[in-house]
Amino acid sequence: MTKYFLSLPHDSAEEPTMESMDPAELQEIMAAVDAFNTAVQEAGAFVSAGGLHPPSSATTVDYSGDSPVLTPGPFVEAKEYLGGFWIIEAENDDVAIEWAKQASRALRSRVEVRALQEAPQG
Repeated sequence: MTKYFLSLPHDSAEEPTMESMDPAELQEIMAAVDAFNTAVQEAGAFVSAGGLHPPSSATTVDYSGDSPVLTPGPFVEAKEYLGGFWIIEAENDDVAIEWAKQASRALRSRVEVRALQEAPQG
């Protein structure tokens, strides 16, 4: 089985949070996401998941030189950022994409699907 990263892009200009969403809409989305999470877990495809705070809360650490440099904020400015993710296991790309379709519908948002690289054995 291959592990897949299902990522949730957000518009950087908005930095939406659960606190900034309409409570009724948030409740509907959370119920749909809970149902999706249950389905993924019951299918044995769930590995991990999480939501991320907006990039403005980030600290970038660079210890590629002689001493670490800590910079408030994200390591790159971009028009979009990663808002959350799932890591699932699936037999192939088509199965992973089917899970992503369900996640996208639950979230009312786009979901990107990418296979994780496997470490060489040996």
